[in-house]
Amino acid sequence: VFQSTFLSLMTSTASEAASYEFTTLTCIPGVIEYKGANIQLLDLPGIIEGAAQGKGRGRQVIAVARTADVVIMMLDATKGEVQRALLEKELESVGIRLNKSKPNIYFKPKKGGGISFNSTVTLTQCSEKLVQLILHEYKIFNAEVLFREDCSPDEFIDVIVGNRVYMPCLYVYNKIDQISMEEVDRLARRPHSVVISCGMKLNLDYLLEKLWEYLALTCIYTKKRGQRPDFTDAIILRKGASVEHVCHRIHRSLASQFKYALVWGTSTKYSPQRVGLTHMMEHEDVIQIVKK
Repeated sequence: VFQSTFLSLMTSTASEAASYEFTTLTCIPGVIEYKGANIQLLDLPGIIEGAAQGKGRGRQVIAVARTADVVIMMLDATKGEVQRALLEKELESVGIRLNKSKPNIYFKPKKGGGISFNSTVTLTQCSEKLVQLILHEYKIFNAEVLFREDCSPDEFIDVIVGNRVYMPCLYVYNKIDQISMEEVDRLARRPHSVVISCGMKLNLDYLLEKLWEYLALTCIYTKKRGQRPDFTDAIILRKGASVEHVCHRIHRSLASQFKYALVWGTSTKYSPQRVGLTHMMEHEDVIQIVKK
């Protein structure tokens, strides 16, 4: 229930007004406007145990979750732990890895030559023998494997299977007005966790701040020569975007006609600074592109 409350509190959409049917799976979208970006929230029906096996339309719910940028796991602070473990297990079983980075393992199946195995670090969880056993299980008899970090057998399997999704997750504990201060404090100190109360509208702005941080987005503003920057229409990009990315977002042929760009903002030493296509943009930079 509180997911829908949360959605109507955070977004401009009233939950009922926008119930789109997805083959009897109702997924309700809403949009948060924040720092010049439109962030789409999808309120998915609660996942029940066995969702991964297709119980309760679970598969469709999870298919939508796989394409998201961030998962917000809504938990009841009065019974958070059990709920959280159950949801993590369901997502884990369909290849969604929360708050983990991709294992640093180079793996390449080959036509012949057997299995060549190397590692650049000391391995405490996997051995060459175990790696070979796992590969044979997957009917792979020729491959190149290089461990660049001390990974577990499960992480190695993730690399072989290759369809895993690694995404950030925020655990949001709701109903903090119904538990003790000590308990609120304990939950708030857990990694990747935010405590809120939808009923009393507590801490929602902090949740938004965290969400923005986990999305890792950058807003870029453009300006034409001799005019003021257009602050009404931002270009939203991933963190670590270059001038070239900005060009592609404006028009696909722009990069080929590109001469140089002028950038104002935190990514430059002085404003404006002349930069090339590889220059990395930062949040709220302003850019003017000069064509050949």
